[in-house]
Parts: sequence; C-alpha cells; structure tokens
Amino acid sequence: MFAPECLRLVAITDGLHSGTSELVDRAGAAVRGGATMIQLRLKDADARTLMEVSRRLLSVLPNTVPLVVNDRADVAIAAGAAGVHVGPDDLSPGAIRRIAPPGFIIGASVGTDHEVPAAGKADYVGVGPVFPTDSKLDAGDAIGTARFGELATRCGRPAVAIGGIDATNAALAIAAGAAGVAVIRAVFGATDPEDAARALRAAMEH
Repeated sequence: MFAPECLRLVAITDGLHSGTSELVDRAGAAVRGGATMIQLRLKDADARTLMEVSRRLLSVLPNTVPLVVNDRADVAIAAGAAGVHVGPDDLSPGAIRRIAPPGFIIGASVGTDHEVPAAGKADYVGVGPVFPTDSKLDAGDAIGTARFGELATRCGRPAVAIGGIDATNAALAIAAGAAGVAVIRAVFGATDPEDAARALRAAMEH
C-alpha cells in the first residue's frame, strides 16, 4: 500500500561500479541514515541483472522501505518489488496499472506541462530537475523551486523534487511543497551513504 511518507528521502542507485554486493551494502547504509525508499536505477543493465539486484535488495531492505525499479515494470513485478518509476518514454502509468498487482506503486517523472496528463494514473510524481545536475545527461535545464511548485500542483499527486538536490538546498524543495526529495549523487555518490542520508534528513527537518 502506497504511503506518501515513503517519499521523504528517495535514494536512487548510481550503477554497479563495484558489483552487486557493494550496491546492496550502500543501500542498507542509506536506509540506516534515513532513506525511506530505494529506487534501483541501472541504465545499462539487462533484465537478468536487474532481477538479480532487485532480489538481493529485497532480501535486506526492511518492509517499511519500498524498492521501486526504474523504467522496467516487468522486472519490478517479476521480482516482487514494491513498484516502478517511469519516464515520459516508458510504458505509461495507466498501462502499467492494468497489469500490475494490487498495491503496486507507480511513480512518474514530470518536467514539462505536456508530461502532466500522463502522470494522472501514478501514485506520485518526480518533478525536476529542480536544480542543475549532471547525474542524468538527459535531465534538461533546471526548472527552479517556483516552477516545481506549479507542476506539482498541476499533477495533483504527492511530488518528489529531483535534480541537483543536496543538504544545502533540500529545505528549499520542501518549502516549495515537495513531499520529499530524490537524490543520486548526494547519497549513493557519497563516501558514506549513511552519513549523507542522515545529513539530508536533518536539512529537511530544520
């Protein structure tokens, strides 16, 4: 069952640089630091690898921290993950909803006005990039916090701010109406993901 509280700090993986075990360990550290959702994003991985990593993550993550798989609803459903996060070029939330099991979480990326309608069947939206970022080469120009607020309101769904978020600006996203933030580099790219996640949570809650 989807609960907006799980969106407070979405930690997105940054690849299998040092193997599956290292990624799983870092995900566990992020959760200990306060991450409330893990999004498995492995852009260059095949379905078999995504399945393997998903199952490894599910074996260690607490039931209170959902695992969502980026782009691949089929892998997410087959692995027993909590949900999927899709972009404008992926299978639509409405199409996924027709084949997904009850309670399956669907997130959708939104960065422009024309992407808003497709997110209507999603449980939550990821809106951005709010700040400049080079973690996603196709992210586009930063939209800023005011525009984030506009798009989030139009979507009518709990909205996560994504793009260039770190401990120095996370509070600005929350003040603009974000239910939480989604980060790649600020947690999985940190030397100590546990400390990084803890710093982000503290920055949002002060």
